[in-house]
Amino acid sequence: MKYEIVELKEKQVVGIIKKTTNENMQAVKDIGELWQRFIAEEVYNNIENKVNQQGIGLYTNYEGDYTKPYSFMTCCEVSAVGDLKHPLIFKTINAGKYAKFSIRGHIQEAVMDVWEAIWALNLNRKYECDFEIYHNNSEDMTDQIIDIYISII
Repeated sequence: MKYEIVELKEKQVVGIIKKTTNENMQAVKDIGELWQRFIAEEVYNNIENKVNQQGIGLYTNYEGDYTKPYSFMTCCEVSAVGDLKHPLIFKTINAGKYAKFSIRGHIQEAVMDVWEAIWALNLNRKYECDFEIYHNNSEDMTDQIIDIYISII
């Protein structure tokens, strides 16, 4: 699996969050439901000060490695935090070194395949903030450009 090491600046994001786990494929269900809420309940449309039209899936609040519980947040990067009305919350994606994986394919299947490959790699992970950026480059859900960033030491 090819990736590049990049240095990122801090990002501010606003969205909705849910605690989950990879155990028994629970995260697949929880993450899918959170993305559906993000769109169906117009959470995305109600986020102020978006810097672009990209969606972000943020993995944070790890209680250990990827086999332990963590929080997943559907969000957007913002230039400033506006009025946050429930259920919106604010998080910071820390500046630092990340392994960047770029993929193109089905919005769910391609991401799941890459995560399985990432888990098999010997990356020196921080388990701090990992995230996916959905470029929303196409109406075709089978032809999406997605970047996955893994925080590393």
